[in-house]
Amino acid sequence: MSVPQSDPQPLPAGCEPACRGCRHRTLTAAASYAQKTGYLARALLRWSQVLQPVRPAPADRRLGYRDRVTLHARHTAADGWRFGLMRRDELIAIHDCPVHSARVNGLVGLLRRTLPEHSRLPLAFVHVAGGQATLIVKAHSYATPDLDALCAALPDSGIDGLWVHCHPAAGRKLFARSGWHLAWGEPVSRDPAGLTHGPAAFQQLLPELHCDSVTLARAHLAPAPGVAVLDLYCGIGATLREWSDAGAAALGIELAGGAVDSARRNAPQATVLRGTCGQRLPQVREWWGAAGSGARVCYVNPPRSGLEADVLDAIANELRPDRLAYLSCSAGTLGRDLTALEHAGYAVDAIVPFDFFPGTHHVECLALVARQDARHAY
Repeated sequence: MSVPQSDPQPLPAGCEPACRGCRHRTLTAAASYAQKTGYLARALLRWSQVLQPVRPAPADRRLGYRDRVTLHARHTAADGWRFGLMRRDELIAIHDCPVHSARVNGLVGLLRRTLPEHSRLPLAFVHVAGGQATLIVKAHSYATPDLDALCAALPDSGIDGLWVHCHPAAGRKLFARSGWHLAWGEPVSRDPAGLTHGPAAFQQLLPELHCDSVTLARAHLAPAPGVAVLDLYCGIGATLREWSDAGAAALGIELAGGAVDSARRNAPQATVLRGTCGQRLPQVREWWGAAGSGARVCYVNPPRSGLEADVLDAIANELRPDRLAYLSCSAGTLGRDLTALEHAGYAVDAIVPFDFFPGTHHVECLALVARQDARHAY
């Protein structure tokens, strides 16, 4: 897949000039890739010999791809409901964002037309995850009739389920365990890969590129009968299903309860435990020790902060998998963790960047790592 050499419309029509949600929105595709390539060359200089070119998004998917989003909600008598991003104390409305999917933009339009005023519905945020939409209300309860007009319009919206999450303390932490109410539709949706997910599940935004990254990880890890795959931060089970379908024994760890439920549905042959990866290390050690004499490999997809210190230490110095595939959204923490793995006797075979977030400064990297004394195993 080649990098586009020109882009006649770097700033798409409908893009709010005050919005800073996509830092590369004024750049051509080629200029954006050049900046990302330069950043990775600096951040991952130690591995320049194995750092591959950025794999770009399909040309027709650079816009309209964002189907998972959280928007602030504000209401005034003059403007009604407005949805967007906060800059200091100001809300920057993005009602027709060219990066958002048609489903997200359509829902925003419905909300603006149908929701009652703030005094009746103290809405703070709107969260969309694929076919599941959640209204996060800063109150202990809400009046069902206030959503009648919205619910009546949802059957043709592409939304499968509408939730109201009553969370009086909603702020930096969007979700609490209680206060969830299914206001309309179905409680789960299916993504393009056929995976089920709930309203708070994390999903990769470009399934095409994510599928490419999983294909590379699978070729490196070589899951098969007799192989044990430890999958940390497993989300809704997209990769767990890959390992299980190949006949490998698979153990997934995930913190979010809704994601754990989805992972158990999507990969029923795998074992899925809820908790932080650090909290579940005792169970990981027990499972790892009972996994048999075949290859033991690991797949990790941590948050931006990278692997927790105790988890990294356990992988590098105790569990010592034969091979590791590490999908990272931060080149900085990836470099930190790869350095620790190299000090423990691992080698980085390849780092493959993916443009999972076109128009932004973000870039995802897949690192393929192997224990140097176990290369005979593959």
